[in-house]
Amino acid sequence: MRYFLFAVLLLRLPASAFSQGSTPEHQPGKISGRVVDSLSGKPIELATITVFPNGGAKPVAGTSTDSRGVFETGNVPLGSLRIVIEFVGYRTRTRMIKLTAEEPHRGLGTIALSASAQELAGVTVTGQKKLIENSIDKLVYNAERDITSQTGVATDVLKKVPQVSVDVDGNVELEGNANVLFLINGKPSTIFGSNIADVLQSIPASQIKSIEVITNPGAKYDAQGTGGIINIVLKKSTLQGVNGNVSLTAGTIMENGSVNINARSGRFGVTAFFDGNARLSTTTPTSSQRVSTDTVNQTTAILGQTGSSNFTRHGLQSGLGFDWSDSDRNSLSGGVNYTDFGNRSNGGIGQSEQTQANPAAPFSVIQSTNNTNGSFRQYGFDPSLNYKHTFKNSDQQLEIGVDGSFSHNLVSSGNDQFLQPEDSLIYGTRNHNPAAESEYEAKIDYVQPLAKDVNLGIGGKLSGYDIASTGNALLWEPSSGDYVYNSALSNDLTYHQHVYAAYAEMNFPITRSVEGRLGSRYERTQVNAFYANAHQAVVNGYNTWIPSVFVMKKIDETQNIRLNFTIRINRPDYGDLNPFVNTSDPKNISTGNPDLKPEVWDRLEASYNRDLGKIGSFMIGLFYRQSNGDIQRFVAYYPSKQVGDTVYTNVSVTTRENIGIEENAGTNLFFELHLNDRFNVRSNTMFFYRRTINKVDPGYNSSTTIYRLNLNASYEVSSNFVMEFFGNFNSKHHEAQGFYPSFVSYSLAFRKQFWNKKGSIALTANNFLNKYVDQRTELYGPEFTSNSLRQVPYRSIGVNFTWKFGRLVVKKEKSDQPDTNLNGPEQ
Repeated sequence: MRYFLFAVLLLRLPASAFSQGSTPEHQPGKISGRVVDSLSGKPIELATITVFPNGGAKPVAGTSTDSRGVFETGNVPLGSLRIVIEFVGYRTRTRMIKLTAEEPHRGLGTIALSASAQELAGVTVTGQKKLIENSIDKLVYNAERDITSQTGVATDVLKKVPQVSVDVDGNVELEGNANVLFLINGKPSTIFGSNIADVLQSIPASQIKSIEVITNPGAKYDAQGTGGIINIVLKKSTLQGVNGNVSLTAGTIMENGSVNINARSGRFGVTAFFDGNARLSTTTPTSSQRVSTDTVNQTTAILGQTGSSNFTRHGLQSGLGFDWSDSDRNSLSGGVNYTDFGNRSNGGIGQSEQTQANPAAPFSVIQSTNNTNGSFRQYGFDPSLNYKHTFKNSDQQLEIGVDGSFSHNLVSSGNDQFLQPEDSLIYGTRNHNPAAESEYEAKIDYVQPLAKDVNLGIGGKLSGYDIASTGNALLWEPSSGDYVYNSALSNDLTYHQHVYAAYAEMNFPITRSVEGRLGSRYERTQVNAFYANAHQAVVNGYNTWIPSVFVMKKIDETQNIRLNFTIRINRPDYGDLNPFVNTSDPKNISTGNPDLKPEVWDRLEASYNRDLGKIGSFMIGLFYRQSNGDIQRFVAYYPSKQVGDTVYTNVSVTTRENIGIEENAGTNLFFELHLNDRFNVRSNTMFFYRRTINKVDPGYNSSTTIYRLNLNASYEVSSNFVMEFFGNFNSKHHEAQGFYPSFVSYSLAFRKQFWNKKGSIALTANNFLNKYVDQRTELYGPEFTSNSLRQVPYRSIGVNFTWKFGRLVVKKEKSDQPDTNLNGPEQ
């Protein structure tokens, strides 16, 4: 009921609250339409629309097209007008219209732009997009304009995106929430389910066109992802001919390379890409101390561990895609991508375990060393096929798509623990955990115009997620002097999840300057799982209703206000659920939790956006979120813990739990300032308050204020040489069980273009003043406190070479005469 009342309250906002102070007699006019490519029928984004009085040279209004090629400009004076539609690489179109008091609004229909009448050899024509773009439900960061990130990976780009923060290990949060649904070109993939940080660090930044951030997705989107959605859009050309680019990066920590080729003839185009990535071997020193108490036996234990680990990572991706259209009405696109990535580590830990039998007794000390190793690899392919039909009214559309993602992964780990000073082997494991994952979906979306500026969208989707995992564990057996299969530590998992979804969503004007969107989504989730070791079958089904409300007030062409509300859900994935017990460190065990329940979040947001033209832009947002059954990393201490037929003493077990209730309330501020034609500054700042009510360990509640900020400054020395600085700070913050560390990073970058801007060299230096970033973590719970330090190697220098190649041939126009049609929309 509260969601219904909230929607009604927003939609009944009085029109007077949004008044522009104009009387009906002097209400200005409005012009709208859609711009497409004349050959492919694809929408042209960011085409410029300029309105002139007939015979005048000074514009009276203007705007640009959105991602659908649609534009609308208000505050247009009545009378005879000349409309100029233009985009780089296309011939300019001119329309003559007349707005009157009886007909103040004019729809121009679909306007087709043809490629410029010239042959372009060895160049790529692009429009100059803004760095940040906003629409009613998402923010777009145009990564192609980002200089500093070009030598890096997707993680380096995400650091600069408003509302996004990245920690030292590459874990991403959106408005402080780490449960983000990641998409590539709008499609899901199983590769994001296992290790998102690894995946993001296997995508070269040079391959990324833009990043779309949707903090409060509407009813059309999946409800999965309580933090929202981040869609990574890879580069693709729609220009005629053959073209592409090559990018190579060498660095002290990171190396990567990519090749992208596009070919298009008429209405058919193909694209192919290949990229590879390697993180070179680095050493991370670690130290920790845990103090624990056995209240039953009145003993105290102090566990100290000091050591280091070496880490390497690799990743490669390749793909082939196509798109084809027979007219402006029908289009077909599809492709298949292959991914292969993984990591490997090995290290040694010196361990001191001190135990005090009672407060008056001396400590007994046991010294040991533990040699560890681990590896992870995942490979798979993602096919997709999509059909779209646009009706005579361009707002009426039908889209049908099928996507799949099929992968195999392998987790291996092992350890050997030696008692000192005798150097005798007292404990050892060999773990081998292969798994197969598949994710697939079929969806249909339809948009039906009901009236002028009123569109109804409906659709449905069937998706599946399957896991088959086998966990084999070998345990050192002193009597036989060998590693023997241990059935208690081994575990098999079979998991099937199906989601059936349907939605309805309507866009409509509330007043002349206020746009509304109401939506509702229903999802039925059915889970069937079997855990072989526990001989336990789980059959569970639940329903989720997701309302969504969006309101955008367009104050003028340069500023708007947005309000939105929705609900998001987080279904546990394979990494959360997998019951396999990792005992590589017998004092610090980790495992999944097959009993996890989904968490559901209520999300409310408000934002104000202002485009300052040549000066820059800024955006300020407010948000509130609340979750019941919040899923968090959870550590429990046991004086002794039996796993199968093995008893582990003085051990902590790390898993995932539905910890309780979490509330977040805060603000986000982004601004971009062009101090002059050469010097630009932009910054993203976020403050929010978090309160956690711990229902697993009652009384261990927490509250904290978290702030993240960054600063990016660039200076154009000449038209071919640019310098840039980026600095980032994430504050220390409190979670249910303690404090997690702060993080500081900074970088300098220089880029020089040559060969008529077809080639460039960029140099980037990250955290060049310090070799390590210190990460101190403090955790506590019933009967234990823990302090740890990780010194993460972060200083790096990288150099990037990029070359754009190709020959673009475009047709010559038959006529360059302006269009003087005064009779309404063009078909």
